[in-house]
Amino acid sequence: MGTPDFAVPPLKALAHVGHHISLVITQPDRPKGRGKKLMSPPVKQAAEALGLNILQPESMKGPEIKEKLMALNPDFFVVVAFGHKLSREILDIPHMHPINIHASLLPAWRGSSPIQAAILNQDKEAGITTMIMDTDLDTGDMLLKARTPITMDDTAQTLHDRLAPMGADLIVKTLDAFARDSITPQPQDHTRATHAPMLKKADGCVDWTIDSKQIHAHVRAMTPWPGAYGFLDDKRIKILEVAPLDIHTDHKPGTVFSCDCHEIHVATGSGAVAILRLQGASGKCLCSEDFLRGNKLQTGECFADFD
Repeated sequence: MGTPDFAVPPLKALAHVGHHISLVITQPDRPKGRGKKLMSPPVKQAAEALGLNILQPESMKGPEIKEKLMALNPDFFVVVAFGHKLSREILDIPHMHPINIHASLLPAWRGSSPIQAAILNQDKEAGITTMIMDTDLDTGDMLLKARTPITMDDTAQTLHDRLAPMGADLIVKTLDAFARDSITPQPQDHTRATHAPMLKKADGCVDWTIDSKQIHAHVRAMTPWPGAYGFLDDKRIKILEVAPLDIHTDHKPGTVFSCDCHEIHVATGSGAVAILRLQGASGKCLCSEDFLRGNKLQTGECFADFD
């Protein structure tokens, strides 16, 4: 059970090592893009290429879903970034366990945006946890973990792309460990839990009053979605890459205090950032030098207050 790109490597890995995948359940096709063309989720596309049976319910509630799953007589469910909540009745169907692949080192960052949360929090490492699913969100007993350092260059996209194959490797190891009876579920310490709720577009807005390192983390965490942005002269500017500057400035946070041919320097709550890449009304991703060629920007201009 899964839907986005993150769920594709585990599906392929399970098929490759020879596990019998009775059914792939994913979200329905949705309209996307400017033309609102109906698009299949990545997991459906991968399952079709593998010749697997596919189900795309609008909901996992109702007796027909339960009856269909029970008829398959499954040993395990494998769930990753699915997008549907599963009831206790559904979770009790497998002979062994319903297993979830979660993109954090639980109990840290339970929820739908753990990758972004780890970068925002300036964590030193991220990872994957396999766990036995419970009815509450990401609270089940842990099985195996895999870790990777978070670099200062990592964005949510690069970390996502590194974690997805790690999840594929870990679910194979998890099922192998069950086959050998060599794995012991470990309860989570719920007192240490942190939460990563679903992101909204508004979460991309830069708060210039925080310090430069936090803004650097924010821009990286919001890449590629929802994208970090600010407003200059009522125009929305998408901020694609910044570098923190360890300098002192008395300027109001959000003020452009230096604007040369290479970089745009903006005051923050503590220190400053250099904007290296950005996107204006043209819709093109530009380095600061190219942006300044086509846009008048003067020192003293100020990004609108964070709302």
